[in-house]
Amino acid sequence: MKKRTLSIALACALAATSLAGCSGGSGETTAASAESSKSETTAETSGAAGGQTTLRWSVWDISSTTYYQPLIDAFEAANPDVKIEMVDLGSTDYQTVLATELTGSGSDFDVVTVKDVPGYMTLVNKGVLEPLDSYIQSAGVDLSQYKGLTDQITVDGKLYELPFRNDFWVMFYNKDIFDAAGVEYPTNDMTFEQYDAMVRSLAVDTPGQEVFGSHYHTWRSAVQLFGVLDGKNTILDGSYDFLKPYYEMVLNQQEDGVCQDYATLKTSGLHYSGAFAQGNVATMNMGTWFISTLMEKIRTGEYTDVSNWGIAKYPHAEGVEPGSTLATITALAIPSNAPNKDLAWEFINFVSGKDGAEILAKTGTIPAVMNSTVADLVSSAEGFPKEDGTSVEALNTSNLYLEMPVNPKSSEIETVLNEAHDAIMTGGMSVDDGIAEMNEKVSGILGQ
Repeated sequence: MKKRTLSIALACALAATSLAGCSGGSGETTAASAESSKSETTAETSGAAGGQTTLRWSVWDISSTTYYQPLIDAFEAANPDVKIEMVDLGSTDYQTVLATELTGSGSDFDVVTVKDVPGYMTLVNKGVLEPLDSYIQSAGVDLSQYKGLTDQITVDGKLYELPFRNDFWVMFYNKDIFDAAGVEYPTNDMTFEQYDAMVRSLAVDTPGQEVFGSHYHTWRSAVQLFGVLDGKNTILDGSYDFLKPYYEMVLNQQEDGVCQDYATLKTSGLHYSGAFAQGNVATMNMGTWFISTLMEKIRTGEYTDVSNWGIAKYPHAEGVEPGSTLATITALAIPSNAPNKDLAWEFINFVSGKDGAEILAKTGTIPAVMNSTVADLVSSAEGFPKEDGTSVEALNTSNLYLEMPVNPKSSEIETVLNEAHDAIMTGGMSVDDGIAEMNEKVSGILGQ
């Protein structure tokens, strides 16, 4: 894993402007309903006009993602002989469903969205993605515009995807809850000790009037990523003792009613967006992908209890530079058996390049390509909080680390970490036993 530091120019631009991002949004779809959603989407969008070529694009959460249609509209306007057909595979098991589709005999996707690094490595290992190097060379794509991200996802000298979004984790907060409690808003330089004390001071356990000082979604990332902000540890170490204090902090908060119970969240399937939208969550660590969804839902009147919100930089351990956080890229790839590979590349090059970046920025989404023009567009996104003294600066990061570095075994490691996380958070295992299981199984996978 390589330490990523934003360029001085970008940092200055972000410090002076406001940004916003988005991703999965609300309403996770189960693997079972994904097939239904897929069928409905296909039925609605198939049957392009005569003379047009239809490109099928795998995505998730169409209804709550603000940037899909603007990207499609712009590309189709420039290419009237092409129609883009989205197929929604659902967000919960997206990569699993996609891998199944691409390894089956009936898949005819032209472009696929790759959600994370483990999913990327699974597809690369299965040999179902087309190398993009020849396309990149022929088109003269300048990979330096991706600030080194493409270096981190190159496998055996080949690049199988191009990033179009670059999100990172921040802390969302509900200003109304802070105001009601008389607690100062979070700063952009908080240690974990200060963070823990703050969220405890905001919690209310009065029946019917509960307020949760913190919220942790059921992803392992919501807890485990705290441990790798120092740049010394990675999620591929094979030794996870460094995670213990963060599990203990979150479990203690859970036991004291500061945050909602993990097992209950898991059983109910409550999406993080739904939890924050209820208006009784003071803080929530989440990726910048949620920003544009939050702004859109407030703008349309769907969210009425969180209209007064802000973001702050992630809390950090003692001695760690403020603004150190975890990044996750969303990328596009071409399946090996895609029926229209050349046209698929044209779409990927458009979405992942400068033109696509400007369209993403107008929706409040942080693109993988960032320049002064794009930064200005992002800063003008309606609804981003600009006057609280923290939100704009929160997007000025110091160190970015990939959540899961590229590794041939990343998918297997991800499974072990997810299972152990679930066992720890539900009380099926103690913190020590869960970490011991991670150490043993991941070390075995890595051959240590």
